[in-house]
Amino acid sequence: MRRSLVLVSVVVLGLLTGCSAGGDGSASGKTTLNVAALEGGYGRDMYAEVIRAYEAAHPDVEVRLQISKSIEDEITPNMKAGRYPDVVVLGQGRKAALTETLIKDKALEDLTPVLKAKVPGEDGTVGDKLVAGIVGNLNTNPYGTGQTYTLPMYYAPTGLFYNKALFAEKGWKVPATWEEMFALGETAKKEKISLFTYPTAGYLDSFFFALLADVGGEQFYTDVMTYKQSVWQTPQARQVLDITTRLLRYAAPTTVGYANEQDFTKNQQSVLDNKAMFMPNGTWVVGEMADAPRADGFQWALTPLPAVTEGGKRYITTSVESVWIPAAARNKDAAKEFVAYLYSDAAAGIFAKANAIQPIKGIVSGLSGENAEFYKVYEDTSVSALVGAFAGTPPVEGVDIKGTLFDTANSIISGDKTQAQWQAALNEASEKLRQAGS
Repeated sequence: MRRSLVLVSVVVLGLLTGCSAGGDGSASGKTTLNVAALEGGYGRDMYAEVIRAYEAAHPDVEVRLQISKSIEDEITPNMKAGRYPDVVVLGQGRKAALTETLIKDKALEDLTPVLKAKVPGEDGTVGDKLVAGIVGNLNTNPYGTGQTYTLPMYYAPTGLFYNKALFAEKGWKVPATWEEMFALGETAKKEKISLFTYPTAGYLDSFFFALLADVGGEQFYTDVMTYKQSVWQTPQARQVLDITTRLLRYAAPTTVGYANEQDFTKNQQSVLDNKAMFMPNGTWVVGEMADAPRADGFQWALTPLPAVTEGGKRYITTSVESVWIPAAARNKDAAKEFVAYLYSDAAAGIFAKANAIQPIKGIVSGLSGENAEFYKVYEDTSVSALVGAFAGTPPVEGVDIKGTLFDTANSIISGDKTQAQWQAALNEASEKLRQAGS
């Protein structure tokens, strides 16, 4: 699924203990750095190579990493017991919401100094190397201050992925407006092809964030992300839900049944089989489905959401994988140096070979193949990159704004909830978070 790290010299099987022969160092006197990461679509091997290079340049450090597709379930019990990993590679948007929980609890280390630190082995700083706009948003600076608490590990354009060969075969045009999209849905229906599907409802983050900005502009998007009073009662919010509800009527019939952590690739497979046309996703899907069967001549392609009005501005949500350090980590200085190394040219080159592209200046010019095509979207002057997330607030029991926004799509498709109920629930959740954050 989305998002990855691997142990090189020591394989950790079982739960992270947070210590080895005393915790801060190993029996050999080395500093033991415990790294935990979600196993995502980019694979493990790239981290083995990066960590091997890091340990060679830092013989006083032993890097241990635990990697799992359910990493939150494995490290949370230890964290509750006070045994924290030193570095965590885990973005936002996961059902377990561990990163979001620690943000709300203000339990992350301030990484602003890392931005000012030199990259090990290089002259420039981490901040100097990062592309403009990738830091300083609600994803990296969740409290709306000048402090950065999560750093962007990889970035990828997200949008609607489809089979370019199918469009060529049928003579269809990729829709530029929503009215063209819905007209295509009717055409495809006659050929028993569904217009839309999604791996899980969580993947609708890339869809909704772009659509919010498409409909109301960046200020409206920011208002939604920061829980402005009554924002979900505005005409713009109604239009967002109108478009989405209409699109969900064209969803593949198998979508809801497979929209879970175990079966999500079956929804992705429906695009490979030409049973569904578009799905929201990120560039990692190429590697994730590399060995899956596919229709003859299949070619991955990516398009932003259709424009709300002809010629209107369009946004493409940029998915950002995060790396962060728990405030309670034991080896925070060593952890910060390791995080800085992840932005080195040496590490970036290794990651890029696995299609994990870091937000480093100039890296896109060296891409080839499908990745070169995907990242070209940033060169389209009619499309703007959008980076961000819901603002962090103190926890509110029973309130999950992302679950309310994304997961309700399943209930809209099944008919268990109406659009009016969806809008009312969003307004209620947003208002509770607004009050909690004020």
